Amino acid sequence: DQIRQNRLHFGLVFQNFNLFPQYTALENIMLAPSLLKKGTPAQIRETAMSLLGRVGLSHKADSYPYQLSGGQQQRVAIARALALQPTSALDPELTGEVLKVIRSLKGRDNTMVVVTHEMEFARSVADVVIYMADGVIEEFGTPEEVFGNPRSEKTRNFLQGAQNARDGMA
Repeated sequence: DQIRQNRLHFGLVFQNFNLFPQYTALENIMLAPSLLKKGTPAQIRETAMSLLGRVGLSHKADSYPYQLSGGQQQRVAIARALALQPTSALDPELTGEVLKVIRSLKGRDNTMVVVTHEMEFARSVADVVIYMADGVIEEFGTPEEVFGNPRSEKTRNFLQGAQNARDGMA
């Protein structure tokens, strides 16, 4: 049915990566495009290798998830999500490696939806920020608008709580 077909075209990166342990990094990236017949096997492999290169892991193509660090697993998951295009829903851990990968992908012909509680991460990579509370959109705008001049009291309270938490950790 159409809903199932639409769902197959979203690339997801889960917080715990959800790589298939029985497949290599390359096979994890190739799986969905192969099932959807998104090209010949050679084209799918070439695209997967290119994506591994974009996330700095060409040398890990034949490695299994257990042989990869957490950051490397997350980058494979990002490449897997990008293999389907056009959209990626990412929920990354705030690490330097992942930030660098996402920043490098920003501006390419991709639309990324990033769901995060990490405000500094959102501020640094987003073009548009939507703040939701209790299932309701409280704020919508550029990072400058949302973080610099929030209109919603819930947004102000949340941002103040995040600032207080950062100040307490410093």
